[in-house]
Amino acid sequence: MPEIIINGPEGRIEARYHHSSQPNAPIALILHPHPEYGGSMNNKVSYALFRTFSDIGFNTLRFNFRGVGKSEGRFGNGEGELADAASVLDWLQSYSPGASSCWVAGFSFGSWIGMQLLMRRPEIEGFVAVSPPANIYDFSFLAPCPVSGLITQGDKDNIVTKFSVDSLHKKLSSQKNIDIKYHVMPGADHFYKGQLSALMSYVKEYLSLRTGKLIKNSDAVLSLRKNTKF
Repeated sequence: MPEIIINGPEGRIEARYHHSSQPNAPIALILHPHPEYGGSMNNKVSYALFRTFSDIGFNTLRFNFRGVGKSEGRFGNGEGELADAASVLDWLQSYSPGASSCWVAGFSFGSWIGMQLLMRRPEIEGFVAVSPPANIYDFSFLAPCPVSGLITQGDKDNIVTKFSVDSLHKKLSSQKNIDIKYHVMPGADHFYKGQLSALMSYVKEYLSLRTGKLIKNSDAVLSLRKNTKF
C-alpha cells in the first residue's frame, strides 16, 4: 500500500493507493470524515471502505484533505475539500486510463463531499454514503441525484440523526431510473462500533451485485443473500 503524493490546489496531498491485479479494474475514491474533528484517511470507517473496495478488485485511493497529516493547506469549509477530491480523482483517472467504472465513497463529512463530487463528474457511476450528515449540511444540490448508490445509517447515531437520513433517502428514491439502497443498522452508533465488519460485509455484497465482482468472504455473502433484498 504505497504512499502517494499528489499535487493539489493548496500543495501536497498525502494519499495511499491500492492497485488491482485485474486489467481495466474499476476505480474508487474514499473520502474521510471532518478534518476539524479528528477525521483522516486512517479513520476506521474510511479505512474499512478502502479495504472493501480493494478486496473485490478496485484500484482504490484514500487521501488526507488539506491540513491533515502530510497534506498541505488549511481547512477549506467544504469548498477546499471538494477541490482536493477533484484533484485526487484526476490523478486516479490518469493512473488508470482504462478503468471500467468510477465510484466514490465517503463517511460522514466525506460522504457530503463525495455527493457533491458526483454532481460535477459525470464519469462517476456509483456511490457509497456512510452516515451522510443530512442534519448538518445541505444536500439539496442532489436535484436530481445522477447515479444509483448505497446509503447506510445507524439507528443509535447521536451525531447524524436517522430522521434526516430517512428524509434524504425518501427524496432521492422518488427519482425515476435511480435506485438508492438504504441500509439501517440496528444498534449502530455513528462510528459503527462493534458492527463495522457487518457493515462492510453488506457494502461488499452491494458492490458485488452492482459490479459483477466475486467476493472473497463467501460465507458473509451467503448469509446476506438469505436475509437481504437488494
